Amino acid sequence: MVYEFESRVRYSEVDERQDLTLHGIINYFQDCSTFQSEELGLGIGYLAERHRAWLLSSWQIVIDKVPVFGEKIRVQTWAYGFKAFCGDRNFCILDEAGNKIVRANSLWIFVDTETGRPVKPDKEQLEGYPLGERLEMDYAPRKIALPEEMEQRESFSVLRHQLDTNHHVNNGQYVQMAREFLPEGFRVRQMRAEYKKAAVLYDPVVPRVHREAGRCTVALCDSDGRPYAVVEFQE
Repeated sequence: MVYEFESRVRYSEVDERQDLTLHGIINYFQDCSTFQSEELGLGIGYLAERHRAWLLSSWQIVIDKVPVFGEKIRVQTWAYGFKAFCGDRNFCILDEAGNKIVRANSLWIFVDTETGRPVKPDKEQLEGYPLGERLEMDYAPRKIALPEEMEQRESFSVLRHQLDTNHHVNNGQYVQMAREFLPEGFRVRQMRAEYKKAAVLYDPVVPRVHREAGRCTVALCDSDGRPYAVVEFQE
């Protein structure tokens, strides 16, 4: 079942070129899936009462055409598969003519928030999300291979505004952190993100960066070099 909502790209969501930012795209996608869960009665409050949460494990976002300031868009999402404690979900943004201009694939893990361990969704969760067809796109591997040589950059700490309702760094915030290391003029055509463990308030983040032609890979690590998240950008 496809869930959608309509919007218009706001000035607060665009960059200096009047393009919708990558962070803006991610926010639209997160809002869309959250709105669907709330309307199905399976949202934040429902999950909190049961000590459960859907946590994002990986993103792949492909941008064919960037929405621009003032443009009317439709944002869509649907689940297309469940297996064990995992859920697969597609997203897309359509322009006013109905063309799919941004596509995304994502993998989510159902977690017991008291133990931090993955658990199988119950019958109510599984039956609550009618499955749709898998979106037509070029699917990339979920795991991102780290280059052998990566340059370590100056570390920083997690700030309060980067947390979400799970009290962890929001998945979009990791992408925001990683974008700071893109070369000047780099236009993102595809972004992949793999989330390995949650960072919380005041945790140190140590960036490690590798740049090559048309690609930039950023590992956001803890003080022992273990990644919280790995983000790969392609032009």
